[in-house]
Amino acid sequence: MNLLTKAVLLVASLALAACNNPRGGEDDYTSGMGAGGGIGSTALGDPNDPTSIAYFNQTIGDTVNFTVDSSDLSPEGITILRTQAAWLNRYPEYQILIEGHADERGTREYNVALGARRAARVQQFLAQEGVNPGRIRTVSYGKERPIEVCAEQRCWDLNRRAVTVVSR
Repeated sequence: MNLLTKAVLLVASLALAACNNPRGGEDDYTSGMGAGGGIGSTALGDPNDPTSIAYFNQTIGDTVNFTVDSSDLSPEGITILRTQAAWLNRYPEYQILIEGHADERGTREYNVALGARRAARVQQFLAQEGVNPGRIRTVSYGKERPIEVCAEQRCWDLNRRAVTVVSR
């Protein structure tokens, strides 16, 4: 066997070994841990339980959308944020992270700044509605975490957003 053949066999056997699940059981996706050890859907609680994160996400609504190049709140966004604030004031044990996002157009730097303005605007609104500002943090992902990737208006509309993430 020549050196090249040995190298190919070694690489192939290493690739197969990497596919093995050393725990020998379910993978993270089926055991409720989510991708890469993240939060599985079971950690969010029952969407029918008004005190659960799943209820907040699905019934209250965790996302506010924005228009192009803007951090101004729409009437629909204000309604969502008022509902969020009422829920967050009712359940003060939750911590809040506001994620600011932008669509793919524009430079990375511009979109990070725009996402930061969107997150700050949501933070400001929630604080004005009585949510303790000490519970709220913000982060901007700019255009780095799109919901959908395509060069169409519907994708851009989905990606211009602020997401309220609650955790215990």
